[in-house]
Amino acid sequence: MGIIRYLLLYCPTNILTVCVLERQIFDFLGYQWAPILANFVHIIIVILGLFGTIQYRPRYITGYAVWLVLWVTWNVFVICFYLEAGDLSKETDLILTFNISMHRSWWMENGPGCTVTSVTPAPDWAPEDHRYITVSGCLLEYQYIEVAHSSLQIVLALAGFIYACYVVKCITEEEDSFDFIGGFDSYGYQGPQKTSHLQLQPMYMSK
Repeated sequence: MGIIRYLLLYCPTNILTVCVLERQIFDFLGYQWAPILANFVHIIIVILGLFGTIQYRPRYITGYAVWLVLWVTWNVFVICFYLEAGDLSKETDLILTFNISMHRSWWMENGPGCTVTSVTPAPDWAPEDHRYITVSGCLLEYQYIEVAHSSLQIVLALAGFIYACYVVKCITEEEDSFDFIGGFDSYGYQGPQKTSHLQLQPMYMSK
């Protein structure tokens, strides 16, 4: 049962971790500091979840499941950001870079089929350490690539949440069964004792 429980949680979390590492690389290339921080925390929580599964510690797995809810919420926000839902704007808001720089997604310039053209002279408002460019000919716009990444993370997180709940349920049931088997000891139960058939005879000692 332990191997099955480990595989049930290991498979989705392993796929989830690989996808997060791939996403982390491109976020580093695009200087997206908020996603970088979120990805780093997610990797740590995944490691703790696997540790809790191996060591039979449901609290770690429960914490992992709670984090997955927050992870889904974060990815929903990223989707809304790139699709410019509500008052969000991917062109003017610098939320993902903590307003430190004007960098955009790495896929903006390096998407499939994209052609980057430098514009000279640069506008007066453009920072000196930034290029002013135009991007054209992309087969798939960068915002849809980011949305696809976040959507995949949501699907994998939901699968991991279901498996985590199932593993916690299995561990809890095993602990309850062990308590039931050993419960007699807590009430001072003693097994039947053998009765002796020997009769004691009085002994007389002469002075």
